[in-house]
Amino acid sequence: MMLEISKRNARMWSRMGIRAFYGQALSAIASENPNVLALSADLGRSSGLDRFSKEYPAQFLNTGIAEQNMVGVAAGLARTGFDVFASTFAPFASMRAAEQVRMNMGYMHEPVKLVALGSGLAMGFLGNSHYGLEDLAVMRAIPGLTVVSPADCAEIYKVLLACVDYAHPVYIRLTGAINCPVFEVNLFGPLLFTQSVVKKMLRAKQGSVVNIASTAGLLADAGTLSYGGSKAALIHATKVMARELGSFGIRVNAIAPSVVETEMATQMDASARAALDARSALPGAIEPGDVADLAAFLISEQSARITGQVMRIDRGLPF
Repeated sequence: MMLEISKRNARMWSRMGIRAFYGQALSAIASENPNVLALSADLGRSSGLDRFSKEYPAQFLNTGIAEQNMVGVAAGLARTGFDVFASTFAPFASMRAAEQVRMNMGYMHEPVKLVALGSGLAMGFLGNSHYGLEDLAVMRAIPGLTVVSPADCAEIYKVLLACVDYAHPVYIRLTGAINCPVFEVNLFGPLLFTQSVVKKMLRAKQGSVVNIASTAGLLADAGTLSYGGSKAALIHATKVMARELGSFGIRVNAIAPSVVETEMATQMDASARAALDARSALPGAIEPGDVADLAAFLISEQSARITGQVMRIDRGLPF
């Protein structure tokens, strides 16, 4: 199914982050084009291709941590007529495999689409070896190679669509850290807001904070590293704040719902929905009102002796 570029999707994609969206966009394209192949230098999950590899195993190839080989294999597959997208971290694509890119893509004009992850300063937390600072200069010096640096997820999707029908080599430079928007929305936003309102609660020597977490922060399902990690961090912060603020009469709890019937829930495919129903002890669906009712309870006097708890609304998911 092809993706629709809309305001709603743009907001959702920005929360996913550049790398996760690359995998989703390529999956959408591959669903309608069996000629599309995804190659990875052992970075399937890091490039958002974990789901791609499961849904289209015949269109995915992991070459291992061997970027030079990956470019060579990609060039061979491209010569036979496949639309090949090969991805790895920017410094490895542009410098470790520079000779292979120069020969196979530059001089031999094999139409490989080389996707560089974490260009710029995005990967600095892994050490200086992962800075992608020189890649733009190196790739622009190779003749016959088109260099593209999309600014956001919508542009990434348009670039990938255009590359399918583009019979020339392309270097696609993806910047941005690992799904920072997810942590900004799910963790840092609630923490900053809490810091602000708690000042008034401290003066009043009472108050109640309710964080909206998720069962994704309690489970360990494949493909939920960023989202689940952000919610797990919020759950931990909830428990720490409960300990720190309890002596001031301030309670801090969290609600961890499973999938709630919102617009985002409509993005789930039928198989994922069926799998969730099969794991749940109770039938039916979780409505936004269910979460609101529990939040109302947690801020009421009826829960005056409850703090540091994670209240699940998940239809009985096993843990």
